[in-house]
Amino acid sequence: MLAIDPDQPGGPEILVPVRRPVPAPGAGEVLVRVAAAGVNRPDLMQRMGVYPPPPGAPRILGLEVAGTIVAVGAEVAHELVGQRVCALVGGGGYAEYVAVPVGQCLPVPASLSMVEAAAIPETLFTVWTNVFERAYAADGDWLLVHGGTSGIGMMAIALARLFRLTVLVTAGSDAKCDAARRAGAAEAINYRSEDFVARVKDITGGRGVDIVLDMVGGDYVPRNLECLAEEGRHVSIAIQRGAEATIPLWQVMRRRLVLTGSTLRARDDTFKALVADELARTVWPHVEQGRLKPVIDSTFPLADAAGAHRRMESGDHIGKIVLSVE
Repeated sequence: MLAIDPDQPGGPEILVPVRRPVPAPGAGEVLVRVAAAGVNRPDLMQRMGVYPPPPGAPRILGLEVAGTIVAVGAEVAHELVGQRVCALVGGGGYAEYVAVPVGQCLPVPASLSMVEAAAIPETLFTVWTNVFERAYAADGDWLLVHGGTSGIGMMAIALARLFRLTVLVTAGSDAKCDAARRAGAAEAINYRSEDFVARVKDITGGRGVDIVLDMVGGDYVPRNLECLAEEGRHVSIAIQRGAEATIPLWQVMRRRLVLTGSTLRARDDTFKALVADELARTVWPHVEQGRLKPVIDSTFPLADAAGAHRRMESGDHIGKIVLSVE
């Protein structure tokens, strides 16, 4: 099969198709013929050599796919062959075939194209586990999301709309702020021209938000804590501005704040299957009825994975970037 599997770290130019053996599905796995694969920032980090795959995961890039099951391993019903699915994978998505634990698959309904389906798993699993599980979001909560027009940001807006949260976002241009509002954000703050802390306090009448979903880290963390209401929850999911932060502990104590965070890729298959089952019950009915769709920025053929990475590195994208494999 064709796959994107560079031997050494480097720039986008190293992402060229190579021939690799088609994987065999193991016990509890299915083999998916990939139609499309989502592009995510961890893919860029892996390409640069700063985010290696966890033990046992394929070295081939790619964390989410959509396609058709063409074979099954032991302990998997043969009747699944031919089913259209999207799936979260630990690696291997940038390829014509990938082996996936069956518990991490969700059916692709008629309401979604394969490109749209491939753009869902990574962001949906991430936002759900962090906003709704770790930060226990509830009806009526206010949520602040940095990177509001990223794939994560757009998914957070979509889920907030479905589950009756009020979402504020930050973005790096007026055009991106407009796109976030069109997607359903109550307000979008241009962090290049406005102080997001002051704007959050102004928008919320001084109360602050209940949850901050932070992909920035570093010096944003103490500023995020200023945005939180009493009993607020701060959830870290990436560290684009650094892994260390100065925490005002007195503020944490006085306002009873919660600081938490997680990474998804290294979690075991059992955890991911439990999340998939919860999503199938709580979110997937909205997908099937057409009420939740990803925002697609652009698609690139698998052979131009380099172009997809350059698009993400430019920072100009709004929504998800997807590789078309078929």
